[in-house]
Amino acid sequence: MPPSVTSPLPRNQSIDILRGAIMVLMAIDHVRVYSGIPAGGTSADVFFTRWITHFCAPTFVFLAGTAAYFYGLKTNSKSLSAFLLTRGLLLVFLEITLIRFFWSFSLDFGSFFLAGVIWMLGWCMVILSALVWLQSKWVGYLGVAIVLVQQVFGLLPKVFPVSFREAIGKIWEFIYPAGLEPIEGVSILYVLVPWIGVMAAGYGFGLILTMEPHRRDKICRTLGLGMTLVFLIIGSVLVINRGAGPDEPGFLFRLLNQNKYPASQLYLFMTLGPVIALVPYAGRAKGWIAGVLSVFGRVPMFYYLLHIPLIHLSALIVNFIREGNAHPEWYLTAPFTYLPEEFRWGLPLLYGVVVLNVVVLYFLCRWYANQKQQHPRGWMKYV
Repeated sequence: MPPSVTSPLPRNQSIDILRGAIMVLMAIDHVRVYSGIPAGGTSADVFFTRWITHFCAPTFVFLAGTAAYFYGLKTNSKSLSAFLLTRGLLLVFLEITLIRFFWSFSLDFGSFFLAGVIWMLGWCMVILSALVWLQSKWVGYLGVAIVLVQQVFGLLPKVFPVSFREAIGKIWEFIYPAGLEPIEGVSILYVLVPWIGVMAAGYGFGLILTMEPHRRDKICRTLGLGMTLVFLIIGSVLVINRGAGPDEPGFLFRLLNQNKYPASQLYLFMTLGPVIALVPYAGRAKGWIAGVLSVFGRVPMFYYLLHIPLIHLSALIVNFIREGNAHPEWYLTAPFTYLPEEFRWGLPLLYGVVVLNVVVLYFLCRWYANQKQQHPRGWMKYV
């Protein structure tokens, strides 16, 4: 549990700015989904349009854990645990209802079920609600251990009899892929491991952020750059040893193309290392860009709930302008979409739509952030 404090804590600027930055990157990825441009590719522009958004989920989950630590500083373990439990269950409910509708604009909930990022985030918060009764450092150590040994969760079911594996298979596939039979009609995009480890590690990271500034910054730079270096060394060795076929992309593409589903250790080192190294600089950032990102970072859930329907509407409008038909049928199983190649957007159009959506979201988020600060209501801490 985090130590209690007697005086009010100011908001942590580094968390807000970094979280705001990944919210903008998230908009790029989700506009890409509706544009029909595939995830990745052999051309540098398409590949890096997708690759840069890989920072979103790890940073979002990691900083959710850190934010939980700071919330705990304002209250006690009982209140923190209750908040995480109720907010986690709320996120799960939103994922399978409102967010599902926003993605598809369809009320046919029975034909397609997605265990997406908010589903995962919600259940991780539920699990963290139990872990916060431990000392903060042990929560962090446990999180790091889960990330490092995550493949064990894929092997565990194999030690049990076949009948037992079949019985737990439908649940275990939500935890970690083990080759078992999942529930029919369910698409599991984000399993809980290693993400609960990432959130728990972020919770423990809160201890570092409360240290004396010089020590905090030194640890963040050392830890972040060290993780990045480990990724570069181990990742390079593996890529070189694996070799490349005649049709495979170049070395850099193969190095950066780490496994996200489930998120491998190298994937998490590649994404979280630079973010942690940037914490000292984000905390001292000034100017209008920092101000914009801080607004997004102060109300991340409000941003998330708004950005999907806004992007979806934008896609329908763009399609109608370009083709004379909005083609809503293309998005009935979003974020899994398929547009015929001749209807896919170009990258200039994709980034133009991103900019327009981010501008609209800024004004809406600024309004809500001001309401949350000037007229706080109990329910606002959940959104």
